[in-house]
Order: sequence, then C-alpha cells, then structure tokens
Amino acid sequence: MPPAASRVGVFPDPYHVWLSEIMLQQTTVTAVIPYYSRFLTLWPDLLKLAAADDDRVMAAWAGLGYYARARNLLACARSVRDQYGGVFPRSNHELRALPGIGPYTAAAIGAIAFGQPETVVDGNVERVMARLYDVETPLPAAKKVLTDLAGALTPQSRAGDYAQAVMDLGSTVCTPRNPNCGHCPWRVHCAGFAQGTQNELPHRESQKQRPHRHGFAYVARRGDGALLLETRPKNGLLGGMLGWPGSSWDDSPEFNPPFSADWMARPGSVRHIFTHFSVEIAVYTATVPQDFKTQTGAFTKEQDFDITALPSLMRKIHAHATAR
Repeated sequence: MPPAASRVGVFPDPYHVWLSEIMLQQTTVTAVIPYYSRFLTLWPDLLKLAAADDDRVMAAWAGLGYYARARNLLACARSVRDQYGGVFPRSNHELRALPGIGPYTAAAIGAIAFGQPETVVDGNVERVMARLYDVETPLPAAKKVLTDLAGALTPQSRAGDYAQAVMDLGSTVCTPRNPNCGHCPWRVHCAGFAQGTQNELPHRESQKQRPHRHGFAYVARRGDGALLLETRPKNGLLGGMLGWPGSSWDDSPEFNPPFSADWMARPGSVRHIFTHFSVEIAVYTATVPQDFKTQTGAFTKEQDFDITALPSLMRKIHAHATAR
C-alpha cells in the first residue's frame, strides 16, 4: 500500500493513496497488493487511468470483487481530470462529492496524502477505540461514538502517520481474536484491558441470515473451441464484467437458454457468496457448429480466451462446466 511519508513534510502521491483505499474497501491487504501493483504498472498516474478503456480496467479488476468500485474508480478519475485538471482536491467536501469516495476514503486521502487533521476510522480503528474506552454499545450503533473518540485523539500535525499507526495497531496487535496486549503501547491506558473485556469487544448486533438464491448459467462452445461470453449490464452485481449468459438470481429462476441447442446439465452446482446473499448456479453446457450465429453475446476464440478477465463466480462456472 502507499508508503507513509519518509520524512516530515513529504507525503505519498494522492493517486496512490486513493487507488489503494478504494481497493482496500472490504478486501484484505494480501489480496489487494498484486492488483495495486498491476494497476500502477498499467496506469501509473490518474490521467492515464482516466483515459483507459473501460473493458480493460474491468478485466484488470476481475477477481478483486465488489465491481461497483471499479466503475466508480473510472468515474472518479475522469471527474478529477475534468473538474480539477487531474489533481485531487484537498477539501473533504470536494473529495466526498467525487464518485466512490465516502467519509472514510475522503478522510484517508486528506490525512495521508495532504497531512490534514482528518479522523480516519476503519474497522481496525473502531476495534481499538471500543477496547481503549471499553465501549459496550454494539456496532453498528456505536459507530458515531467510536468516531468521536477517535477524533478526540487525532493530532493536528502528522495526522496521516497517526492514522496509519492506529490502523496498523488494530491489524497487528489489537486483532479481532486474541489481541496481543503485552505488546500494545496503549495497554496502560486501555479500559478494556483493565476490565478484562478486550477479547469481547467490540460487540456486534446479531446479523440476519443471508438470503439464498438460485440461477442458471449457459456455457456454449463452438466447434472450433470458441466460447460464448456476454458483457453484463453496467448496473447491478458484476456490472460491466464479462460472463456467461444466464438467468436472474432469485427464488425461482426461469430456465431460458440463449438459443435452442442440446443443453446438458452438469452434475452438481456452483455456489458463491456475495455480501448480501448467496447463490447456487445450475450449469448447462452445449456444443454448436463452428459457423453458428447468435444474437446473444459473442464467441471468443480459444486462443483469445483469458480466464483472468472473468470475475470469481464466472471462473467457478467455467471450472464446473469443463470439469471431467
């Protein structure tokens, strides 16, 4: 991720900070690192990203999940180019008006890239504050209290270094399970440690059971090995990504292949978990003549097929369809 300032007064490139923070939303550092490096190799600055082809960016994002972030990434880059000449604005208000930038990301850019005294609160900081002050109110109701407590500790100078230090404290020492209190520099000030509640905090409200949906996917192969792919609608899950033709995902999807053929059901199914629901996909395959024409999607030649350009669910479907 973007390195902290190597000396006082030197700050990371705002483009690097913004890119990493967007990628890190709901994704682990380990998963993000290769994507972050790849994006900086392909598009080393904001103007190059803003000028990039949408499909190429979505393909480079494939596998990282939460694809609305990739669409917002492009929209934000182009907004900064068109409204601010390619230079990120410094004010929190202007940053939050940009696509895909919420309170946390705006604060992170302000503090880390511009050295402003912004309060940066992610899940790690919430956990540290809940334990430090022994906050019993469960999340998400406790968010405002924890943000206010974090804000009271935010220094006026070197706020970016401070923010990254607290996030690192949460990720390496004040961990979700079995916090290493013996190595914590705040242990003597920690009310949770004093009360013996550090392992229990923060409390969370019980979550509702995730809905389970069903769907169909149709994998067609032409006589020359070409595969039928389509670009999903820009709105909705996996929007703008390549995938296999398929049904809606709901309780009772309709079996409606893209064209008439000898569709064969593959044994078993593909299961996938999204943020708000899980889905079980029945996979059907068909082989069609080499000169076959269809109004749905387009056939991609075998030598041009790149599995890494597909999102995780579509990769699972491909693996299921081709398993022996």
